[in-house]
Amino acid sequence: MTSLNELKRPETLARMAQRVGRGQSSGRGKQSGRGGKGQTARAGNKRRPEWRDIIKKLPKRRGYGKNRGRTVDGTIPNAIAISLGILEKAFDSGAEITPKSMKERGVVHARKNIPIKIVGGGTLTKKLSLKGISVTGSARAAIEKAGGVIA
Repeated sequence: MTSLNELKRPETLARMAQRVGRGQSSGRGKQSGRGGKGQTARAGNKRRPEWRDIIKKLPKRRGYGKNRGRTVDGTIPNAIAISLGILEKAFDSGAEITPKSMKERGVVHARKNIPIKIVGGGTLTKKLSLKGISVTGSARAAIEKAGGVIA
C-alpha cells in the first residue's frame, strides 16, 4: 500500500485549486488578473455600458414596432381622391362610373389595385351611377341630391 507522501494530486484538480493573489510564481500574483489601478481594480466594479446612455437619449418613435396597432398594414396604398368637379367634367349624365371607366377616360392613371375615393369638392348637376368606388359622406349627399346612385 502507498503512503500519504507518495499520493499525487490529479492535474485537473491542481489547476482548479490555483488561488489568486499568492505570489508571482503562480502567475496570478500582484494584480491577480484585475489589470492596473483605478476603478476597474476595485471590488464591486460593474460599470454600466455607455450604449445604454446613448439609447436612452434617442427619441421614441410612436406608432412603430411593438406600439403599432395590429390592424395597421403599411403595404396597402392610400386611396386616390377624385373630386365631384372632375366627375362633372369627365362624364355625361346617366353614365355608369367604375374604376375601369375612370382609367379609360384618363381621370385616374392606369396603376393596378389602387383604391379610388370620391370626395365632395365642386358641384354635381349630372345623374351618375357609381359602382365599386368608395364615397365620402358629403359626396354621397351631393350625388344622391343630383339623382345619382351608389352601388
